[in-house]
Amino acid sequence: MPATHSAMSLHLCYRLWIAELNFDINVLRIFGDYLAELRTKRKEPEVKSKTDYFEKQFLSLRTEIDELRHEMQLGKMKLGAYGRDEKPFDFKSFNKENQAPIKKRLSVYKTSFKKTNKEFEEFESQWLS
Repeated sequence: MPATHSAMSLHLCYRLWIAELNFDINVLRIFGDYLAELRTKRKEPEVKSKTDYFEKQFLSLRTEIDELRHEMQLGKMKLGAYGRDEKPFDFKSFNKENQAPIKKRLSVYKTSFKKTNKEFEEFESQWLS
C-alpha cells in the first residue's frame, strides 16, 4: 500500500480482506462435511471427541469471521461516505478508530485459523485414510 493512503485504497483493502474471509467460510464448510463423513465411518470415542472439538472450533472461527466482516462492511461504508460526500480523508483518525483494531483482530483470527487448519489436517489424515 502506498505511503499516502486514500479512502479508495483502504476500501479496496477491506474488499480483499472480506474476500479472504469468504474463502475461509467455504473451507470451514468443507471441513464440516469431512466431519460428517468421518462420523458415519468411524465410531471410536476418540473420533467423536475430536469431531466435537473441531465442530466447536469451526463455530468459533465462523463467529469471528461474521463479526469481522460486519465491522469491515461498516468501515467500507464510512470510506464510501468520504468519497461520496467529498470530505477530506484523515487517514490517521480513520486508522486509529477503524483500521488498526480490525487489522489486529484479523491477525489474531488468521493465526487461530491456521492453527485449527493444521490440527484438522493432521486429524483428518490420521482417521480418514
